[in-house]
Amino acid sequence: MARLAVIGAGWAGLASAVQATLQGHAVSVFEMAAAPGGRARSVCHGGEQLDNGQHILIGAYRETLALMRQVGVDPEQVLHRQPLSMVDAQGRGLVLPPGPAPWAFLRAVLAHPAWSLQDRLALLRAGAGWAAARFHAPAGSTVQELCGKLPGVVCRELIEPLCVAALNTPASQASAQVFLTVLRDGLFGARGCADLLLPRRPLGELLPEPAWAWLGRRGVALAPRTRIQALIRDPQGGWTVQGARFDGVVLACSAHEAARLAVPHVPAWAARVGELRHEPIATVVLDSPGSRLAGPMVSLPEGPAQFAFDHGALGARPGRFTFVVSGAAPWLEEGSAPLAEAVLAQARTAFPAGSCRAAPVLRACITERRATFRCIAGLRRPPQVLDPGLVAAGDYVEGPYPATLEGAVRSGLSAARHFD
Repeated sequence: MARLAVIGAGWAGLASAVQATLQGHAVSVFEMAAAPGGRARSVCHGGEQLDNGQHILIGAYRETLALMRQVGVDPEQVLHRQPLSMVDAQGRGLVLPPGPAPWAFLRAVLAHPAWSLQDRLALLRAGAGWAAARFHAPAGSTVQELCGKLPGVVCRELIEPLCVAALNTPASQASAQVFLTVLRDGLFGARGCADLLLPRRPLGELLPEPAWAWLGRRGVALAPRTRIQALIRDPQGGWTVQGARFDGVVLACSAHEAARLAVPHVPAWAARVGELRHEPIATVVLDSPGSRLAGPMVSLPEGPAQFAFDHGALGARPGRFTFVVSGAAPWLEEGSAPLAEAVLAQARTAFPAGSCRAAPVLRACITERRATFRCIAGLRRPPQVLDPGLVAAGDYVEGPYPATLEGAVRSGLSAARHFD
């Protein structure tokens, strides 16, 4: 049995702490915030719990779903499952039918109501080519280069929205290899992998709060509101954190915090982290009682928001809507208030005819300034292992996925297994 310190209680840190506890280690968790969850948490705003961003899960997130079950959460109860759909405000677009993902994708493309036969066949040929190449892209290529021969309408209505939703990076800069990995495990994976899993409950209830309680019941030392000032290398091996000696440390805090703690010991690793660039995501929460969108999630072709979510259709709060602005940096240059007003104006055209019963009213504009790292082509992400007994966990470390919940969870599990 080892004594492990997990610094950070976001989804990566919680995954690492749960896994390490299952492995029989003595675990302590340090979290600088008052509550767990990191960048995917619930916050109190105006007396009610709001998420600090609208997150999407998919059926391929098997490690995240397994972790939820491990800590006592039933995904079928807290998530709304539906086949992948990329429909516009009028409900028109790509809708995958039930069934094995590759065949469902084929049927959905052939049935697309607005694309010409030439457009549909071009996408199917491209998909077949990606599969034949085992979803490997040329080194350093972008999504735009990967899809350069696809018709413009396919890129605008499918590729670009998928790219910004999954990678939070414009197609002109986004890594083609990471994009293909997401497509492989989602659109071309096993039955149900492409399904959208949209939260019915606040993010805190999906994993952070149940995992925190699960750890507490098993005797894990939990230290919220604790910012670690420094790591001290023990000459006899191991590390000292907050005056206590540990055999190993998992840096599961933000990339910035991890680099700060690591720089005295592994400056080259900290420098690699410093090369990462981040993209903000803004979530605008609106209320419009009695109104409804064309579906639980709709794609918006003209910004600032790329997607809108109908919480009533998700089985949550009727009349509550969230509009998500990925890659929000240009919109936030003048602050969040102008962005919120722009989304409010956009929302007035996002409802099908006759379905907007009350003028949308702004409830909140929640901005995560460093929501994800910019997943650009050719990016060198920092490795997970820094030094003996010192590993990092987070969606930004070396791995096949972009900055997603699944990427964070997998990284956390891998960090804990390093000490097995």
